[in-house]
Amino acid sequence: MAITAALVKELRERTGAGMMECKKALVETGGDIDSAIELMRKTGLAKADKKAGRTAAEGLIAFKASDDGKQAVMVEVNCETDFVTKGDDFINFANSVAETALKQQPADIDALLAAPIAGGDSVADTTKALIAKIGENMNVRRFVSRSTDGVLGFYLHGGRIGVLVELKGGDEALARDIAMHIAASNPACVSEADVPAEMIEKEKEIFAAQAAESGKPPEIVEKMVGGRIKKFLKEVTLLG
Repeated sequence: MAITAALVKELRERTGAGMMECKKALVETGGDIDSAIELMRKTGLAKADKKAGRTAAEGLIAFKASDDGKQAVMVEVNCETDFVTKGDDFINFANSVAETALKQQPADIDALLAAPIAGGDSVADTTKALIAKIGENMNVRRFVSRSTDGVLGFYLHGGRIGVLVELKGGDEALARDIAMHIAASNPACVSEADVPAEMIEKEKEIFAAQAAESGKPPEIVEKMVGGRIKKFLKEVTLLG
């Protein structure tokens, strides 16, 4: 069977692969598109496995919520370059993974990777197929899921910072404002009571050493350390 330009074009549209790769697959399968797709999928997944060891340091955070606003998930999906994060394929994939997490409510990341994504394949297999198509290593790194009788608020900043807030009382506007504040200030704890004692002691040691360099009397140094600890607790707590 002759390998026509129309056949190559159709295979490219169905697989997203390059022209020469499509033509080669069609030649090897005698012009049978379905067989060519199967062959390319096999070779594509093999390429994906080779790329799996490369660092995926870029990525996106995708958010999905139920219609009633009582359930929500955030998913972090990584790739190798910032360029890929701006592509429709990667963005749509991240959103589909978030949608899957919302619908399936997996217990952990392994359960999410095994869950069926829109279209039928698992998240893990869909990830491999996208690696083969785009040519970069990718992974679904982590997710967070919340269900509540209260209020959920969220904020995404540039697809890189994501905050999901659960409130008892208040409304969605307040929850979103708090989420925005968290994105900007990145507090380590909700309140002073949540700050680990060892963290406070470590800061005290550092501040005491710095204050001692001033040569001031011990009682003044103690006050200086106390003031710095108060400032520190304000900086690392949401309610500070």
